[in-house]
Order: sequence, then structure tokens, then C-alpha cells
Amino acid sequence: MTDDHRVLVAGDAELGPSPELSRARAELAAYPAPDEQQAEVQRQMLSFVDAHPDALWRSCLTGHLTGSALVVDAACERILLLFHRKVQRWLQPGGHVDGDANLPATALREATEETGIEGLRVVVPAIDLDIHEFRAAGEPSHLHLDARYLVLAPSGAREQGNHESEALRWVTIDEMGALDLDEGTLRMAGRGLAVARRLSGA
Repeated sequence: MTDDHRVLVAGDAELGPSPELSRARAELAAYPAPDEQQAEVQRQMLSFVDAHPDALWRSCLTGHLTGSALVVDAACERILLLFHRKVQRWLQPGGHVDGDANLPATALREATEETGIEGLRVVVPAIDLDIHEFRAAGEPSHLHLDARYLVLAPSGAREQGNHESEALRWVTIDEMGALDLDEGTLRMAGRGLAVARRLSGA
């Protein structure tokens, strides 16, 4: 992982919407893969994008791009998770790009909508990439090709969930072990906290 991370705020020109799949591809290509596992995921995501010109849309039934956020508190100690109503699991905020190729903008938008916290900031480039099969009642299974970004909460942040979640909870990385989280979520949390602490000088 490099130290070339930058913090962006809502309204920054770099977070403007884009319909061009090439923008998302460039975001994925810029990811500084820290190991061979992540380099392989990066290659698979780039190959998928190259083979699916509609990868920005849910209508790409094989799979599509998503963006998610590791929301970290101002002390760089806790992560905000939500209990997702549809899949009945603890997850980080995130969702479909729905035609917007600006992946960090999607992560910031989803984090803002799903946590209700004002003043969130997103860090680029991504901190983790993940491909997983999405399964939910009433939907055919498909792939989510997820670009994951660190999102920094301000001091005194007050969370308020929306209709997509049943509960929100701030947890330390040690407490995450009791929540039946998958390996990718734990991997993302460790990397994201490390970047957050470097950025804060902690």
C-alpha cells in the first residue's frame, strides 16, 4: 500500500459524475494492489469491464460494478457497519453505481445516504477490491465487482440509518470477529484503518 492517498470532499471536481466506463476502468487500474491476491482481483475486474460495456448498469445480469465505503471515526478506532435489511448481514455502506463511472463518488454517496452523517470525506485511490456473488430473495444471483474506499467521519458524527438497514453500529476491529463478517470485509477493515491512521498521523 502506498502513501499516495488523497482526501476529497463532496463537491470536489474529481467527484463529478461520468457516464464513461473508461473512467471506472482508470480508477480500477490506479489501485495500488498490495499483494498478489489483490492484483489478481484487479486483473479480473479489469477483464470483466473490458468484456462488458454495460458493466455500470444493473441490467448487466452477469454482474456489475459497485462502490462501497469503510466509514472510520475521527479517532481512527472504530468502523461503522449496518445490518442490511435485504441480506440480513452486517455490511459496510455501499451500492450500485447506476451508470456513474466515478467509483469514489458512489462510495461517498452511498455512505452519506446510508449513515446520515454530514461532512464525510472520501479517500482515493481505493483501499480494497472484491468480487463476490450477491444473493438475495427474489433476485437471480450475480456478481458484484466492488471498489472499496476509505471514508472519514468528522468528530462528533451522528449516524442515522435509512430504509436499507435495520441497525447501525460502531465497532472496533476486534469486535468485528463476533459479527460473522466475511474475509473480504475484515481485510478491507484492516487496510482502511491503517491508511486512516497514516493520514491522521496517529
